[in-house]
Amino acid sequence: MSQVFTAANLSFILQGLALTLYISLVSIILSTIFGTLLAIMRNGKNKILKLIAGIYIEFVRNVPNLLWIFIIFLVFQMKSTPAGITAFTVFTSAALAEIIRGGLNGVDHGQTEAGLAHGFSPSQVFLLIVFPQAYRKMLPAIISQFVTVIKDTSLLYSVIAIQELFGKSQILMGKYFQAGQVFALYALITLIYFIINFAISTYSRKLAKKWAQAN
Repeated sequence: MSQVFTAANLSFILQGLALTLYISLVSIILSTIFGTLLAIMRNGKNKILKLIAGIYIEFVRNVPNLLWIFIIFLVFQMKSTPAGITAFTVFTSAALAEIIRGGLNGVDHGQTEAGLAHGFSPSQVFLLIVFPQAYRKMLPAIISQFVTVIKDTSLLYSVIAIQELFGKSQILMGKYFQAGQVFALYALITLIYFIINFAISTYSRKLAKKWAQAN
């Protein structure tokens, strides 16, 4: 086991973890932005924008993320890391759009009517009244989606050879052949994924519970 858990190997794995978290964080931030725009378009009164958003959301959500990684990498000839971020943004935006749309629809319509009655414009009502309330409702779900993105980054090594956490572990596997060594490496990677995702999931549940009690 000491041959596996060397300082060099642990540093190598942590480099992969850093890349996993970087790709996941950038993807979830961009996806939240684009997902919000899609949700607004789909909830809006403009039929063309509503149709475009609906087609995008339904089409993207029903095609495996693995295919989006292939398509973006091959068609657009991007470097591996930008291609991975773009693919996850494309896919996750569609998922978050429905989460955000649910949050927007969950705000009592009376809030909008009250804002308009007080002289606010529709855009001011949305930005100052509706969106802040919806944000509180949907943030735990957005955080939970972060877990999905982190887990799915493990697809990137096999598809476009990005050396994220799982990719780094696969490279190390080539150095060891004993069953105990291989098991130790997989156990370590499993533990890392579990600790990170469990911490995020726990925080998401506590946040949702806290805000539910506040309401």
